[in-house]
Amino acid sequence: MFRCGTIAIVGRPNMGKSTLLNALVGQKISITSRKAQTTRHRILGVQNREEAQFIFIDTPGFQTRLMNTLNKALNRTVTTALQDVNVACFVVEAGYYGEDDKKVLRLLPNDLPVVLVLNKLDLFNSRFQTPSERDQALLNFMKEMSQPWTELGGHEDQGKCEFAEIVPMSAKSPGDIHRLLDVLEGYLPESPPVYDGETITDRSERFLAAEILREKVFRFTGEELPYTSTVVIDQFKMDGKMRRIAATILVDRDSHKAMIIGQKGERLKKISTDARIDMEKLFDGKVFLETWVKVKRGWADDRAELRAQGLE
Repeated sequence: MFRCGTIAIVGRPNMGKSTLLNALVGQKISITSRKAQTTRHRILGVQNREEAQFIFIDTPGFQTRLMNTLNKALNRTVTTALQDVNVACFVVEAGYYGEDDKKVLRLLPNDLPVVLVLNKLDLFNSRFQTPSERDQALLNFMKEMSQPWTELGGHEDQGKCEFAEIVPMSAKSPGDIHRLLDVLEGYLPESPPVYDGETITDRSERFLAAEILREKVFRFTGEELPYTSTVVIDQFKMDGKMRRIAATILVDRDSHKAMIIGQKGERLKKISTDARIDMEKLFDGKVFLETWVKVKRGWADDRAELRAQGLE
């Protein structure tokens, strides 16, 4: 008996969904940073076991504040991902459940098994001085989250729906990842595998290169740079065994461009070098990367630009 199915990973921004996907797949395919809007696309990752194939879909964090064209497109990605999956992982921070989490809860279909993942358990545990205090606090939170969805802020149509399972965990713990896979396997239908055993994602190297560079932009600029920046791959070609990549970082203002370039170009050099190293690890080959920064005002509200990036 072989099982194969699709699992959506949903939650509010900055819940560690991409980190969780990478851990579940066993390789980095979705970028991570402290910025809340890091994930913008539907990222598919595949994990194979002897008797099961898991097809994970990482979704952008559901946006509840600034509703520009980009954020509306991100929210459509979330709702679309929930329409044709076998089970969903709803990721919240262990010990905290707020208004933005409730807005995501209201998106969940009534007839879909939903596993509640209480993520960042390591951070939760660090708040307590004794194991007994920690265990009691976690038990109380799990009891609170065991209520019907209407009691947790869901809408009336969700009725008496409850979570199929509640899994406290840390995406940094291999044991916790294995345990979550055990739980999810029981909700996958009997079916042959969709992907061969070598496939870990349906995304192209070109797409992954853009995402890696965008991650480095966020990591090296921290909170200084607004999330309205993106990366466009202008050229991606093989030169023997070397990948030659030309990329443009799009920003909204001149000040953002200066921020990324840094004094005498030092920050852009660091961004490009780190991105190239990660690309070479992922692609298992040499990469020659050229990077430019360009100002394009209002790109996050430009439907044509968003369509060109596969976001609209």
